[in-house]
Amino acid sequence: MIGDGALENVEAIFAVHVSHEHPTGIIGSRPGPLLAGCGFFRAVFSGRKGLAGSPHHSVDPILAASAAVISLQGIVSRESNPLDSQVVSVTSFNGGNNLDMIPETVVIGGTFRAFSNASFYNLLQRIEEVIVEQANVFRCWATVDFFEKESTIYPPTVNDDRMYEHVKKVATDLLGPPNFRVVPPMMGAEDFSFYSQVVPAAFYYIGVRNETLGSTHTGHSPYFMIDEDVLPIGAAVHATIAERIGNACALVILIIVRVVERAK
Repeated sequence: MIGDGALENVEAIFAVHVSHEHPTGIIGSRPGPLLAGCGFFRAVFSGRKGLAGSPHHSVDPILAASAAVISLQGIVSRESNPLDSQVVSVTSFNGGNNLDMIPETVVIGGTFRAFSNASFYNLLQRIEEVIVEQANVFRCWATVDFFEKESTIYPPTVNDDRMYEHVKKVATDLLGPPNFRVVPPMMGAEDFSFYSQVVPAAFYYIGVRNETLGSTHTGHSPYFMIDEDVLPIGAAVHATIAERIGNACALVILIIVRVVERAK
């Protein structure tokens, strides 16, 4: 959309997302970084296949990959500022299923997240360095793919201070000050972040939590449902944000997980 010019001459952009963490109708946001930048990696460790009973005839990629998994944890715990939240998580480890053979290759994968571009790209660099060098320690070699050509690297979602204040004022005017909350940053990621890099943006949440109805599960859960009483509140707030921005070229993006399907 950005490449096709959808944001040309656009001066502001807003998004709303439902949240099961806040009661129905509560608006939540914060200035500055709100959601983390997110990337994924896949590393292939290559060695020499051999019988498990004669490990000295092989070059063991399982050992190399295991050492890399442990060493990756030190990037955040020992190299990152404790006040600068970052994550490196290995979520996949595959060396095959032959219990009698040391495999020729092992594949690991995972995700990494940070709230600033500088921290994010430092993580990317260090993940590759740690994996490649740990492979060398164990006489293996490794390659790392960050899927950059597939646009799976999401930058942090950062709220513009002025746009955040605009959302806050509209929400408090319509719903009252008690119904607006400053929320903490989250390690989740959002493709709205690409828009926020191009034009001043604000991303905010609207609560859908209603324990009586069972509306308590995240939008990524198979048990997700929505308290539909939120629909007129969200529509009114979002429309007023657009109307009061005072510029006809403001683009408003409505992101409500599964709301349309549930409302039909």
